[in-house]
Amino acid sequence: MFTAPIAIAALLALLPYLAAAFFAKRLAAATEKLPWIARISAPALLGIPYTLVAVSAGDFRCYWLALYALLPVAIAALMAQARSADPQQRGNWRDYLVLIALGLAVDLRWFEAAWPPHLSVFNKVLLLDSGIYGFVLLRQLGGAGFDLRLRLRDLGFGLREFLFYAPIALALGLSLGFLHFHALWPSPLQFSGAFLFTFFFIAVPEELFFRGWLQNLLERRIGRTPALMLTAVLFGLSHWNKRTASFNWQYVLLAALAGVFYGRAWRQQRRVGASAITHATVDTVWSIWLR
Repeated sequence: MFTAPIAIAALLALLPYLAAAFFAKRLAAATEKLPWIARISAPALLGIPYTLVAVSAGDFRCYWLALYALLPVAIAALMAQARSADPQQRGNWRDYLVLIALGLAVDLRWFEAAWPPHLSVFNKVLLLDSGIYGFVLLRQLGGAGFDLRLRLRDLGFGLREFLFYAPIALALGLSLGFLHFHALWPSPLQFSGAFLFTFFFIAVPEELFFRGWLQNLLERRIGRTPALMLTAVLFGLSHWNKRTASFNWQYVLLAALAGVFYGRAWRQQRRVGASAITHATVDTVWSIWLR
């Protein structure tokens, strides 16, 4: 049941994500002005959405509140240390530790038991908020391209990579029996709604993580092409347990190939918006016509 506390929790969870997507520089500058202890402890406020949802659902647990309040603080502390230890932003062990922790927590659904089944999306959004606060506002990692004030070039590069990937995915997916064509004709409103939901809640979070943070950092250590390929492989592997309880190798293969084109779209101008357009278009077309 969608209650007023849950609605407020949703707004509070989405606010850091959307505010950073459109006003990152202003937020980073404001964060810099805070005293050190306030700067590090501020993301503990991410425990509030959990509290509102859990109390509303009658399933509040102190240990889950501690997790959602303290994990973001730990990430903030690590990112502040990484900024001091690695001013050239070549990538620090703290960066990769945070990425591994966030990636595994989402992929393996470590914390979803904290939420009612129909509200588990809160877990992903709050972990995303934690990463955004650490990498965007404290670490101020350059070149990530987390700016959703989209440009025509974002659309152009994003759709171009979709058109490059689509024939490969169709040929391979249909031959493997992974894709199945459905002759459906959704209304423009239905297609637009599916695309926008996918863009904001699936494509942008995943592209920020894999391209804006991971591929971005790897490029500084191993070069553009190796970083593109390694990130694509890791992106593919993150789909190993989707739609099945065992290793779904067809999904992993197609996702890894998609990751190459998502990475190409991002690195064209280092813009998450461009790769998110490719990603959202692929997922929307797949969910409507090919799932």
